[in-house]
Amino acid sequence: MVAKIGVLTISDRASMGVYEDLSGKAIIKTLDEYLVSEYKSEYMIVPDEQSIIEESLIKLTDELKCSLVVTTGGTGPALRDVTPEATEAVCEKMMPGFGELMRQVSLKYVPTAILSRQSAGIRKNSLIVNLPGKPKSIRECLDAVFPAIPYCLDLIGGAYLECDESVIKVFRPKA
Repeated sequence: MVAKIGVLTISDRASMGVYEDLSGKAIIKTLDEYLVSEYKSEYMIVPDEQSIIEESLIKLTDELKCSLVVTTGGTGPALRDVTPEATEAVCEKMMPGFGELMRQVSLKYVPTAILSRQSAGIRKNSLIVNLPGKPKSIRECLDAVFPAIPYCLDLIGGAYLECDESVIKVFRPKA
C-alpha cells in the first residue's frame, strides 16, 4: 500500500501567487531523500486563516487519508500566525515533544527560535507536524524529529514508512 503524506503550506502571499512556495517544495525534497518506501504527496497551499487551515487538515487526514501531514508556515508570534491553533483544534492528542525538540535544534542557529510555536498532534490515524516557514529551518527540524515519526505512525495505525538509513536513522524498538 502506498503511503500518503500531506504537505500543507500556510502563507497568504504564496497562496495568492505573490511568490513561489519554496518551503513546501523543501519538505517534499527532504521526504524524497529520507524515504525508500513508495509514497504519494498531497500538496496544498492555503492562506493564514484558521478555519481554512482546519478544513485543509481535516481534508488531508480524513478524506485523503494521509498518515502524515507536514505543514510549513504560520508558527510565529504574528497576529496571522495561527497554524498551531488550527492543529490543536483538529487533533485528539497533542505531541509537545516535537515542538520542544524543534525549538531546541533551531536555537543552535538563531536566538529567535524561542519565538517559534512549532507543534504536532494526532488526529485519528494521522500525525500532523507543524514546521517553520524557512526552507533551511525545515530540513534542520525534520532531521531532528523524523527519527521518531515512522514509529509514531506504527503506534497510531498509520502507514509504514521505511527510510534510507544512510540519510536518516529512524528508531523502532527491536521486536
